[in-house]
Amino acid sequence: MKIAFYASMKPPDDPVPSGDRTMARQLFKALELAGHEVELLSRMKCRVRSPEHLAEVRADAGHEVQRIAALWRAGGPPDLVFTYHVYYRSPDLIGAALANQFAIPYVTVEASHAGKRSTGEWAPAQALSDAAIAQAALNVCFTDRDREGVAQIASPDLIALLAPFADLDGFDAPPARSCDGPVELITVAMMLKGAKMESWRLLADAIRRLKPDGWRLLLVGDGPLRGEVEKLFSGIGQVRFAGQVDRHSVAGLLARSDVFVWPGWREAFGLAYLEAQAMGLPVVAMDSGGVADVVRDGETGLLSPPGDAAALAASLERLMGDADLRRKMGGKAMQFVRGERNLPLASAALDTLIRRAVS
Repeated sequence: MKIAFYASMKPPDDPVPSGDRTMARQLFKALELAGHEVELLSRMKCRVRSPEHLAEVRADAGHEVQRIAALWRAGGPPDLVFTYHVYYRSPDLIGAALANQFAIPYVTVEASHAGKRSTGEWAPAQALSDAAIAQAALNVCFTDRDREGVAQIASPDLIALLAPFADLDGFDAPPARSCDGPVELITVAMMLKGAKMESWRLLADAIRRLKPDGWRLLLVGDGPLRGEVEKLFSGIGQVRFAGQVDRHSVAGLLARSDVFVWPGWREAFGLAYLEAQAMGLPVVAMDSGGVADVVRDGETGLLSPPGDAAALAASLERLMGDADLRRKMGGKAMQFVRGERNLPLASAALDTLIRRAVS
C-alpha cells in the first residue's frame, strides 16, 4: 500500500528532538516494516501558537494542499493518508483535506479531543481538529483516555487501541548493574513551559525531600527554560546536568543508571518511560495522564498520586533503599517493554488495523 504520512505537529525529520518527533519516526518505520511504501506528505507544521494564529495557518495549509494536489493529479494519489497527532493545537488542515478531495481513506493516530476547548477562543481550531477525526476511516488511540475523548465525535467502531511502543534499535540490553556506590537516578525530558515545567517543579520538590546521602541525579535534556530548571535544583550538590544528548548517548546513560524518575504531570504517556524500562530501570512517576499505560505500578515501577511530591520522594526512598526491589522491578520492566511493546509487534498490529479499516 502506498501511504502518505503526515505529522501535523512536527515532521519526523524535524531537527528539534522531542517525544512527538520520536513517535512520528517510529510510526513511519512501523509502516515501512509492514511492507508499505511510505512517503512524507508535507513538512509544514499545522501548529497553532494562539487562537489569532489560526487564520495564518489555514491560509498556509491551503497553499500546501493546492501544491500537493497538483502533484497527485500528475502522478497519482496514494492509497491512504495517515496523520499523526491531530488535536486542537495541531489540526490536520492538509492530510484530511487531500484525502477528502481525492476520495481516499484517511487514518489518524493519537488524535485527541478536549471537550473544554469546544467553547471559547480555541473553539474554531477544535472544530477543525474534530472534523478531521470525524472524517477518518479509523482513529488509532494509544490510551483509554484519548479513546474516551475521540468517542465523543467518532463512532466507536472507527476507533482502535494500539499500545504505546518503542523502537529499541540502539538500546541493547545492558549488563547486570553493580550495587556499589551511590544509587544513580536519571531523568530525560525537555525543559519547556506548561506540563513539562510543572513536572520539573514537582521533581525538584521531591528531590529536596530526600536524605542527603547515597544517591546522585542526572538531568538529561534542554530547552528554552533550562535556566528556570537550573534554579529549581540550585544548591543540590548531587544533581548534575547533562544537557541535550543524542538518542544513542541516552541509551548509554540509562545503562549506567539505577532508577528512572520523572513525575509525568499530565503526560500523554511518555516514550522516555518505555526506553528506560527497556534498559532495565524501574520507574518512579505519578499516576497522571497516560503514565499508567506504559508503567505497571508495583511491577515495573512505583506510581504516586498526581501532584504529591512527598509521595514521589517516598517512592524514590523505597527503591533507593532496596537493591533487590530495584533488580526485580528492573527485570520485569525490561521483559515488559522488550517482550510486549517493541516495534515489530506494533508494526504488525498497526498493519492489521489499517488493512481492516480500508478494506
